[in-house]
Amino acid sequence: MRVMVTGANGQLGKCLQDVLAGSDHELIAVGRNELDIANASLVKRFMDAQRPDVIINAAAYTAVDRAEEEAELAFKVNAQAVGNLAEASNAAGAVLIHVSTDYVFDGSSRMPYKETDSVNPMGAYGESKLAGERAAGHAQRHIIVRTAWVFSEYGSNFLKTMVKLGRDRQSLSIVDDQIGTPTYAGDLASALVCLALNQPPNGVYHFCGGDSCSWYDFAGAIFDTCGEISSKYAVPSISPIPSAEYPTPARRPKYSVLDGSLLAFKAGIRGGDWRVSLRDVCTKVLAELDDSRA
Repeated sequence: MRVMVTGANGQLGKCLQDVLAGSDHELIAVGRNELDIANASLVKRFMDAQRPDVIINAAAYTAVDRAEEEAELAFKVNAQAVGNLAEASNAAGAVLIHVSTDYVFDGSSRMPYKETDSVNPMGAYGESKLAGERAAGHAQRHIIVRTAWVFSEYGSNFLKTMVKLGRDRQSLSIVDDQIGTPTYAGDLASALVCLALNQPPNGVYHFCGGDSCSWYDFAGAIFDTCGEISSKYAVPSISPIPSAEYPTPARRPKYSVLDGSLLAFKAGIRGGDWRVSLRDVCTKVLAELDDSRA
């Protein structure tokens, strides 16, 4: 099987490359420098030449706050480009697997969100991702996977930020009234590759990383893990604060836990466990920091 991965240089893209490197599948990995997916003619020519069986779209504009000022760019990457991939996948007879987000919901629920629940994004980022889901739906064969709070040893993410801040500060204040589910990008990558092999019916599915928690809880688990790994890591004290004390340009959903039971039922794919992945990822991030300071 020929698998094309867009956004190959991002944290999910790199994890997808790791997963596919150990398989018999042929990987076509493209980043922004190799292919501008917002350019429809370039996408068509590339697809005509490569003829992938599956496209996994891991490319995205993810700067949630900056999207409020760069909405046009967010929609270009998160929606227009997805439409280009959908059109090209139809021409090539390929399956489009598109990654979306919990930010399509407004967080007003207190029960894990199902795929059939009403969407109501609260900002430009979520709106652009919802538009991307609709664009992906134009592919004759499409699988849309919503996920949340993605972290890994690659790229920029909450975990890496916390590990770095924890080394430099004695105390931190962390928001405790936003509840979601951390998801290891490696677990998500494995799930996406499984979907490429065993394709469920067209539609939207949810995949996330296990137990729900607040950002405060997640940060605490990160710091505790780093302290266990390295005796040199001085675990900072952390204080819980409400979102109102940490204002941001974009509003975040207060509750965005995703129900992954449909994916388990339709494809036999169950969510990951972020607590299992945490030690390995923290170990790698700490080693990277040590190398950078050597």
